[in-house]
Amino acid sequence: MNDLFGKVDEYIQDLVGQEDSALKAAAHSVEENGIPPIAVSVNQGKFLHVLALAVGARRILEVGTLAGYSTIWMARALPSDGKLITLEYDPKHAEVARKNIANAGLSDKVEVRVGKAIDSLPNLEKENLGPFDMIFIDADKPPYKEYYEWAIKLSRPGTLIIADNVIREGKVLDPNSDDDMVQGVRRFNQAMAENSSTIGTIIQNVGAKAHDGMAIMVVK
Repeated sequence: MNDLFGKVDEYIQDLVGQEDSALKAAAHSVEENGIPPIAVSVNQGKFLHVLALAVGARRILEVGTLAGYSTIWMARALPSDGKLITLEYDPKHAEVARKNIANAGLSDKVEVRVGKAIDSLPNLEKENLGPFDMIFIDADKPPYKEYYEWAIKLSRPGTLIIADNVIREGKVLDPNSDDDMVQGVRRFNQAMAENSSTIGTIIQNVGAKAHDGMAIMVVK
């Protein structure tokens, strides 16, 4: 079945993926620089691009840059005066991401900030850089609930919030899991379900990235 999911992903990618040389270079830079291969897939990147276009995003916040692959997909949906701020903990990852973003011709639209996201998010509020029109959370899982709470603070009514990797190949079904990433997304999923500030759902996805899911929310 996993082979089938992968083949369907390839079919979709060949049909509408539109991965150009800059995106391919960003994808290759992950392996070349020893970065964990945990970026979104081609089809997920295109999905984020479409979502950004759908909400007419002018300001986007990304929590978790990695090598900048998803960053490029989203930034390309911005208008000429749009802005994307992306937060990355690892300085090496941030350096690779900046090179990939520059290679895609997007340095004027994208700002990469280095440091713990949980420390950077309050600074965005202090600098009055919100509200953002779209926020993508794809970073370390244990503080996902806190990232979600900060996302709401940096939003406006109608802001779209997306959180990746919230199903963990079904491991979220185990309340006694000793995996801190599973427990982190379980905390987030429960918080999303109970928080009246947003309305959202979780979509399971399968394909090149195996079995996982994305939470998609709109701020009320």
